[in-house]
Amino acid sequence: METLIKVDLNKTPEEQADVLHNRWHPDIPMVAVVKPGAEFRIECIDWTGGQIGNNDSANDVRDVDLTKVHYLSGPIGVEGAEPGDLLVVDILDVGVLPDSAWGFNGLFAFENGGGFLTDHYPEAKKSCWDFHGIYTSSRHIPNVEFAGVMHPGLIGCLPSQELLAEWNKREGALVATDPDRVPPLAALPYEETALMGRMTGEAAVKAAKEGARTVPPREHGGNCDIKDLTKGSKVYFPVYVNGAGLSMGDIHFSQGDGEISFCGAIEMAGYLDLRVSLIKGGVAKYGIKNPVFKPSPLSPKYEDYLIFEGISVDENGKQFYLDAHVAYKQACLNAIEYLKKFGYSGEQAYAILGTAPVQGHISGIVDIPNACATLWLPTGIFDFDPNPSAAGPQIMVEPGVSLASTS
Repeated sequence: METLIKVDLNKTPEEQADVLHNRWHPDIPMVAVVKPGAEFRIECIDWTGGQIGNNDSANDVRDVDLTKVHYLSGPIGVEGAEPGDLLVVDILDVGVLPDSAWGFNGLFAFENGGGFLTDHYPEAKKSCWDFHGIYTSSRHIPNVEFAGVMHPGLIGCLPSQELLAEWNKREGALVATDPDRVPPLAALPYEETALMGRMTGEAAVKAAKEGARTVPPREHGGNCDIKDLTKGSKVYFPVYVNGAGLSMGDIHFSQGDGEISFCGAIEMAGYLDLRVSLIKGGVAKYGIKNPVFKPSPLSPKYEDYLIFEGISVDENGKQFYLDAHVAYKQACLNAIEYLKKFGYSGEQAYAILGTAPVQGHISGIVDIPNACATLWLPTGIFDFDPNPSAAGPQIMVEPGVSLASTS
């Protein structure tokens, strides 16, 4: 299989701008063009471009420059792809680069993006994870090992000029409602750190001023963070520009549903093996607005779960109306409180929910006033029995082991 994009982990992203970009824009030139039916490999750096180290300090998580991310490999053009087509992408394999068999998970500081539970855990923390084939474990979180569901956190096609303008208009209007909010309501264009691939000169300068940040998912795909999008999956992407312009990155070794700590997965450098094809006019034929995907036949087989429920009443007792966001937050907080009874710190438990293959479900969305969300925690990831018993919980975590902190 041909490797269309190779990366060098010893070089900065800026030194590899020939094959990397960190903004979405319709005019970014294709790195390579393939025919429908082609199979190829794409290598990717980690989403921060090497800003995070395999060490026991969270200073790098605290200080990471989020205006630079995500660094994406691509775009790859597909012959014959036109706006209105569906680009069909088969994910044939996802793997670890041989020289980088480790990953990291970060609890981001409140002022630098925060996370789903940032009101409870506002300080930067980090866990580093070693890979053992399909399994992973962390020196910062004892008594836990699980099989990873490796997947691209971010993959999608280039937007049209019209779609880009719509993104910037609606996200700009949202930020304008509370422009001084910390964290901000959206990540707007920021030209100073834009890496525009093979664009040069005035065209690159102009594009950098309007290029969309890669932070959220949008109609083209993007940063969807779907943990089941692993090898064996198939994705149908709407095409907006000639050639489609497929780009990817932000590879995860493993992630829980929701990627709740923002940098909530186990982030890594890695590779994707892909096959592409086209459905001409597929957007109109199937009424597609956002990508559609078919899951893989492969996934870690955990059969026993502890399922934590949350409802639309927040931790202060405030009632919300059918609010699934509040309900899932409560399910997460309930799971964290439970894990603390076995000796984990709140931050360690938070990291477990972000990295392990937990499942998140909207279990009820019609029973006024409370939505019900559930978090499914696989018990098999622990080397002890975490199920409730008459004897009560036992402290299982070695004293003194904790997430990396800032200094």
